Amino acid sequence: MGTSIEDPESSKGDLSSKKSVSTNHLDLLRPAALYLNVFKGQGKDVTGYGKAKYSLIKDVEDNQPGIYDKPLPCFGCGLGWFSFLIGFLCPIMWFYATFLYLTSYYRKDPRERAGLAASAIAALGCSLAILIVVIIRLSL
Repeated sequence: MGTSIEDPESSKGDLSSKKSVSTNHLDLLRPAALYLNVFKGQGKDVTGYGKAKYSLIKDVEDNQPGIYDKPLPCFGCGLGWFSFLIGFLCPIMWFYATFLYLTSYYRKDPRERAGLAASAIAALGCSLAILIVVIIRLSL
């Protein structure tokens, strides 16, 4: 595994003057290979590695709620998903949520975007169904 090379200063090449290639060039190994050197068990002690590289950005006792820490309106599911679910009973809610989606209501809280988009798709489907029914009624 570890090939040996002769030290150029020695004249005859004693066994004591030979060094292993893996011990000569530990600094050339990648960090993972440096710490997991299985050839001779010469890896460094990594218990204290990296402890001083990180610093605390935010104070632990500073408990200001973030913008997304407050719960969503309408029972915690957001206006979009609430409109989507209620829209099956009253489809006007889908059109209301579509209006909110098109006027970028979700910029106040991006968590609302998916529910408003789902309501807009449901409103499109409802509009197509109404259009098909009207066309069939008029053609008879």
